[in-house]
Amino acid sequence: MADHVIGFIGLGLIGGSIAKGIKRRRPDVKLLAYMRTRSRLEQAVREGIIDGILDGVGEQLRECDIIFLCTPVEYNAHYLSEIRPYLKENAIVTDVGSTKADIHRAVRELQMEGCFVGGHPMAGSEKTGYENATDHLLENAYYIITPTPHSRPGDVEQMAAIARLIGSLPIVLDFQRHDRIVAAISHLPHLIASSLVNLVRDCDDKEERMKQLAAGGFKDITRIASSSPEMWEQICMANTGPISEMLKAYIVSLQHILENLQQQDSHAVYELFDQSRTYRNAISDVRKGSVPPDYSFTVDIVDEPGSISTLSVILSARGINIKNIGINHNREQGEGALRITFYEEAAMNAAWEQLKKYNYELIR
Repeated sequence: MADHVIGFIGLGLIGGSIAKGIKRRRPDVKLLAYMRTRSRLEQAVREGIIDGILDGVGEQLRECDIIFLCTPVEYNAHYLSEIRPYLKENAIVTDVGSTKADIHRAVRELQMEGCFVGGHPMAGSEKTGYENATDHLLENAYYIITPTPHSRPGDVEQMAAIARLIGSLPIVLDFQRHDRIVAAISHLPHLIASSLVNLVRDCDDKEERMKQLAAGGFKDITRIASSSPEMWEQICMANTGPISEMLKAYIVSLQHILENLQQQDSHAVYELFDQSRTYRNAISDVRKGSVPPDYSFTVDIVDEPGSISTLSVILSARGINIKNIGINHNREQGEGALRITFYEEAAMNAAWEQLKKYNYELIR
């Protein structure tokens, strides 16, 4: 890769993190980028992340061996047609979109299947923009690679090598299979979480007791309902077919649960919880997926003046940044009175070890 030139159309959270990850490990690789907010590009140049600013889609792209499309999903297909006349021989075009059907359809229509290899880094943050990109955002995250039927084998391996370079775990999947998988494990859960929150809102009484008591398990399973409405509207519209298929199957399963409850079928209800527990416990917590990870734990702490400030001082003295800290009013699941959330897993683990030294009782 030493003599490679890599271009980025879009340099936000994901594009910026890929660029930073590449530059961290291969500072000799030349990176070029274009985005509408020029001040961010100038910042990236000052930081030594990119080596040049693209003025737009034009002749400068002929220098690029690989071009990353890192704009919102609905814009990537548009940029495909724009960059097509400026591709050098054997250049690779890839994207980072979380749904793949639209981009693969556009690639087929533009007869670009030979140079395109789709991609989906399965990591993110509630924050957006280049200013929140990091060189380790994609570490230990799955990086799905979706070739076309005509992708060159060497190009597929090249993209897998880049994924490994930035610390990701590459997996090659057919794009249709990819869209069905993320519909089940990411898109449908967001719909369920949001609809459940709205159900509680609509069924609450005038005193809003449901809202007042909603904590613990309810907040855990609906955490993703706080995600960006604009982003999830776009994702659902781009992956409607697979999401609809999964949603229909889920509705059928809910109907079966309702019937079992109405019939007082205790064995069926037990099997529901037993089978789900077994499968859920087999899912690794180590690697990031398409649902943003929750880096938090609870602390069994006495509610007295100064207790929270003492804990905060202990962590700040070690340079540990806290994302959020609050009282856990509903502790039916045996959680502690205080829940602390962190931006990164490393910070959470460091805080855990530090508080253990002070004999705090911690619960994950």
